[in-house]
Amino acid sequence: METETRMEYDLVCFSHLRWDFVYQRPQHLMSRLSGFYRVFFVEEPLFEAKKDHVRTARSENNVWVVTPMLRPGGDVLSVNRRVRGLVDQLFKEKNITQFIAWYYTPMALKFSAHLKPIVTIYDCMDELSAFRFAPVELKLLEAELFTKADVVFTGGYSLYKAKQKSHKNIHAFPSSIDKEHFMQARKPASEPADQASIPPVRLGFYGVLDERFDIGLLEEVARLRTQWQFVLLGPVVKISQEDLPRHQNIHYLGSKSYDELPAYLSGWDIALIPFEKNEATRYISPTKTPEYLAGGKPVISASIADVVEPYGVNGLVHIADDAMAFIEAAELILGMNDVTKNSWLEEVDIFLQDISWSKTVGDMHSLIKECILQKQDKKDASLKSVA
Repeated sequence: METETRMEYDLVCFSHLRWDFVYQRPQHLMSRLSGFYRVFFVEEPLFEAKKDHVRTARSENNVWVVTPMLRPGGDVLSVNRRVRGLVDQLFKEKNITQFIAWYYTPMALKFSAHLKPIVTIYDCMDELSAFRFAPVELKLLEAELFTKADVVFTGGYSLYKAKQKSHKNIHAFPSSIDKEHFMQARKPASEPADQASIPPVRLGFYGVLDERFDIGLLEEVARLRTQWQFVLLGPVVKISQEDLPRHQNIHYLGSKSYDELPAYLSGWDIALIPFEKNEATRYISPTKTPEYLAGGKPVISASIADVVEPYGVNGLVHIADDAMAFIEAAELILGMNDVTKNSWLEEVDIFLQDISWSKTVGDMHSLIKECILQKQDKKDASLKSVA
């Protein structure tokens, strides 16, 4: 028998990212929103079942992770029809009636457009249509989602500027931070075994290694500065392992859990955001920027718009797009004395003091409540006019 506090509304989130992939914006938000709603996080289907069914598991953050499990085979229309059936089954089994629909991907409309949420939210965290292997119909479905959405959030200011004319109720919520978690990196930590043998100077990156990562820049800097060690954490996605540069001073340590990141970050001299300047990075707001800074690490980043403003212009992050600029920035950082570094860190802490995922969720929740009240007012007015 399921025992839990039943809230007035449920929240059903449709995501293209898996809950157990890389802990980022969706996980931060949904975990905190589970304090206000019963949250169901619906992933994309897996095709590894003998019989179609819904797999549900409650995360340690009290989020129901929902995975449609499908038997292999079937065309796109058939798959969407089967997923729709499983979503309906979920709603029946979990008694989901009054609910908020939260979308990370417009593609989910293919199996959820028939649902009748009280409020629809589109959290546009990335320009998905610019990513490698993006479905051709994604832009059309996004336009449909804009018409359905009651409120739209964007993952950064540059994306807000690009989308602001698409919706009348749109708000920028750039990458935030769990400061306490990453400030652990400022304290002496037990060195992870696979990093302990890597000598200084260490320059590190964590995140997904995909088409956004500047492989050429890493290759050239590692070749020009063989005494520096490059530590890379994270899964390799949408690019080939063979495409990655291989030198004795480049260390691929694989995926690490969110809880492990501060221990690795603690052992770095410089943290990196070495992204390509392409369509996939045009509007991104890397969550790792404030995380690195909270860990007390100097940062070198490509000139990503949402890193340049506000971090670069405020002198908190070094900006470099080519190998020589990168090396110059790194040598400047490595040459900092304690007085200069402490002064920089004070400025970092002042900048980060009012930024948190909890504040972000609080502001989002207020906007959601406004939408719910407006819907209720319209409903009440309609009933009065009929009476």
